Amino acid sequence: MKYLNIGNKIKGSEISLGMMRISGMSLSEIDSLVKTAMDSGIDFFDHADIYGGGKCEEMFADAIGMNNTIREKMIIQTKCGIRKGQFDFSKEHILNAVDGSLKRLKTDYIDVLLLHRPDTLVEPEEVAEAFDTLEKAGKVKYFGVSNQKPLLIELLKKYVKQDIIINQLQLSVTNTGMIDNGLNLNMKNNASVNRDSDVLEYCRLHDITIQPWSPFQYGFFEGAFLGNDKFAELNKTIDKYTKKYNITNSAIAIAWLLRHPAKMQPIIGTTNETRVKEICKASDITLTREEWYEIYLSAGNILP
Repeated sequence: MKYLNIGNKIKGSEISLGMMRISGMSLSEIDSLVKTAMDSGIDFFDHADIYGGGKCEEMFADAIGMNNTIREKMIIQTKCGIRKGQFDFSKEHILNAVDGSLKRLKTDYIDVLLLHRPDTLVEPEEVAEAFDTLEKAGKVKYFGVSNQKPLLIELLKKYVKQDIIINQLQLSVTNTGMIDNGLNLNMKNNASVNRDSDVLEYCRLHDITIQPWSPFQYGFFEGAFLGNDKFAELNKTIDKYTKKYNITNSAIAIAWLLRHPAKMQPIIGTTNETRVKEICKASDITLTREEWYEIYLSAGNILP
């Protein structure tokens, strides 16, 4: 497993394990999953206070028997800001949310806190106050955002003194809007429409690590593209490289993301231990430029 300097602040595995789906598992199954991930080199675990209504954070801590020795071996990230029927970046909600996560995770600190989904009613002065309070209390070490465009980040940065080190964004070989736009400047095709506000280039310029979520999904949670007849040409190309590199199609999909020089950190959400081990092999290979573009084009993307 290779390790990244995330946001030039913290070193962690270039593949992260997301904990969104563990609420239906037994504690022993979760413990085994986490141990398998760590044995495979993963030290970065992604949570959110809304996953399982908080149950995922609680079960994670209970399953591994959270203690200081275990805690020191992992980087824990969680997110806050989504409430039923609304988004909430108020100071009060952020502080209460972090206290709730700390209690459920049975830890004294969060390594990285992300603001989850943009809140159009955000008052960045309140966010700044919340971040200062959390940092001074030692409850949160680093801060980031999720699903936010550059100008929203700039708005936060006008008031927030802490660096924004992460932006968690949807990205897969079938969801490549942030890549397509940069390749189709001054064109009149669909790919030229700037839906992402140059977020890829912005994050690279400002040392913000992109964490691709749903790296195996197409659309917005419409299903997996791997082994899907809707993407026959893509799967044919991916299968060719599974044979060449002797890894699974899931690992090739992750290797495609890791090949990008933005040095992204994909979040995988599988609860299958075998798949975790197989996917982690993506860190051991580097696709060539030709292979990267062949996979990109086989997904239906067109170069100008």
